[in-house]
Amino acid sequence: MTQVDFYILEPPSLEKHERMICTIVEKAWKQGHCIYIRCADSQTAHNMDDRLWRFKDVSFVPHFIEANDDQKSPVTLGTAATPSNKTDIYVNLSDELPESAQNYSRVIETAGYDDPSRVAARLRFRLYKEKGFLLNTHNIAG
Repeated sequence: MTQVDFYILEPPSLEKHERMICTIVEKAWKQGHCIYIRCADSQTAHNMDDRLWRFKDVSFVPHFIEANDDQKSPVTLGTAATPSNKTDIYVNLSDELPESAQNYSRVIETAGYDDPSRVAARLRFRLYKEKGFLLNTHNIAG
């Protein structure tokens, strides 16, 4: 069964939110997972691409933006609801539930970084719960 993990950052901020996502992705990659980061739009994908390159001085997370589909990497960023490559962890940075959430071992969600993103996260949490997914919450001090 797919596990859905919601990460709640307090106090919320966009910069800390992006850094938290990078840390979660780095940990999953080091554990051997293939990760898809679904971004709300191409600007968010490019911001996360940039953040993954520079969030730590001593860290490297191999990744690419999905439009460059001739490349292969364990971490892919994109805006499509469904990734084009094999993925076991789906990081959702959009306001929509993944169409096929049950196809992943884990879905990573966040409670957002501002009021509108937090409202959207609460709705997604309720929808996952209604669909019977195993939900976990993680409180992260920013």
